[in-house]
Amino acid sequence: MNEILLNTINQHFINTHLESDIGSLMLKKLDGYSGDKKALIAQIESKKKCQTKLPTWYDTKNIYYPNKLNIEQTSSEITAQYKASLMRGHTLIDITGGFGVDTYYFSKQFDTVTHCEINASLSEIVKHNYTQLKASNIHAITGDGIAHLQKSDTLYDCIYVDPSRRHDTKGKVFYLNDCVPNIPEHLDLLLAKAQTVLIKASPMLDISAGIKDLGCVKEIHVVAVNNDVKEVLFLLDRNASAVIQIKTINFTKTEAQRFDFKPADEALPPALSLPKRYLYESNRAIMKSGAFNAVARQLQLDKLHVNSHLYTSEQRMAFPGRTFVIDKVIPYHKKTILKEGLKKANITTRNFPLSVKELRQKFHIKDGGDCYLFFTTTIDEQKIMIKTKQLMTAS
Repeated sequence: MNEILLNTINQHFINTHLESDIGSLMLKKLDGYSGDKKALIAQIESKKKCQTKLPTWYDTKNIYYPNKLNIEQTSSEITAQYKASLMRGHTLIDITGGFGVDTYYFSKQFDTVTHCEINASLSEIVKHNYTQLKASNIHAITGDGIAHLQKSDTLYDCIYVDPSRRHDTKGKVFYLNDCVPNIPEHLDLLLAKAQTVLIKASPMLDISAGIKDLGCVKEIHVVAVNNDVKEVLFLLDRNASAVIQIKTINFTKTEAQRFDFKPADEALPPALSLPKRYLYESNRAIMKSGAFNAVARQLQLDKLHVNSHLYTSEQRMAFPGRTFVIDKVIPYHKKTILKEGLKKANITTRNFPLSVKELRQKFHIKDGGDCYLFFTTTIDEQKIMIKTKQLMTAS
């Protein structure tokens, strides 16, 4: 850690050049700074990335930032707060601490929290930042988290682990046994040291594969921000029952859309029908969770087709996703669709043989506008285009 970057002159320079062009700064002489110019500019780049993702860090004085790649890989504050809301107790250890955002929010729910980070320079940065953040109940140690558990006799209420998904030979990975640390390989150790273990997995991981690899899964949480799935969380408990709870949440700019279900709910078939007045599209957290039938049954909606994953109703219903009012249902015939004179529209396909790109080329429709077209298949196996307009969230 280059402590000269924290002096008053350099901190003033960083804070007054957050909107400056980085390329221009690299070319000009930086008055008042005699150290490594690249290091100073790196601080500016990393801090800029924290403005919306990590506002607490951004607004706190004398925070030291790691490289921008580390900032990109760390949890956002909104997802860290959500994880912290899932547990509380006396002691927690984060064995893959990283930049320490998750640990910081766990410290608000636990009496004592331990942060383990194998990278010595990053661990030093985190220790400094916790002092600036006044997080006095976090004990930050430098070292391998698994090795620390193996050597220590300490038991914890909870262990949190966010394994690295960058493999030395395989590149970017998402299976739990390819990550570092290998969670399935160390599962007995983790559950011997804590009653509860929370694992952050890749959004790419197949949920059923995670359940198979881990066992004793109590809850699964699928977390999205602005309809982009950020995290899949597995909450393990030594005494977990056979019934797993799957919980989804999508944080939008105006609300938190929640939907919970059990895997057995998905086995029950939903009602099917032709399009009615309203059309619904699940948010991506629900889609990732696999709640294709459960959302229809629980919210009393009809599906257009068992494989289409679009829903409909005559009366408008509150829905965790996007809601549209149907303007017209058009049979999928080229001449019929061309007669609509559509020049610009948003296109979605569900259970349809052509891709969005192919449809745009075929019908010469540009992207954008307030018209939303859904190309899909009905219960009677007919291909259709549904012309709709999106409705804002009901208050």
